[in-house]
Amino acid sequence: MVRVSVLNERACTMLRKEGNDRAGKIVVELNGRLNKCGVISPRFDIGVKEIEPWTARLLPSRQFGYIVLTTSAGIMDHEEARRKNVGGKVLGFFY
Repeated sequence: MVRVSVLNERACTMLRKEGNDRAGKIVVELNGRLNKCGVISPRFDIGVKEIEPWTARLLPSRQFGYIVLTTSAGIMDHEEARRKNVGGKVLGFFY
């Protein structure tokens, strides 16, 4: 069982990854209500200073919702990335 802390703490739990290739599927179980989610393609590189403009662009308000980033320190939300002072690639968002 694989768990991603940002999704587990916020809205859902990652149960398992199906398939061994790069385009495998991830099975997710929702723990709460999810109003909207989206995937950002292509995966844009953003630095720590660019997190705030992306948050304003993708989320309905400053304290509502999360942007999911993949960084050198692992997959995390935008708040944790800002605390750890790391940038990365934008995977998607949910609120």
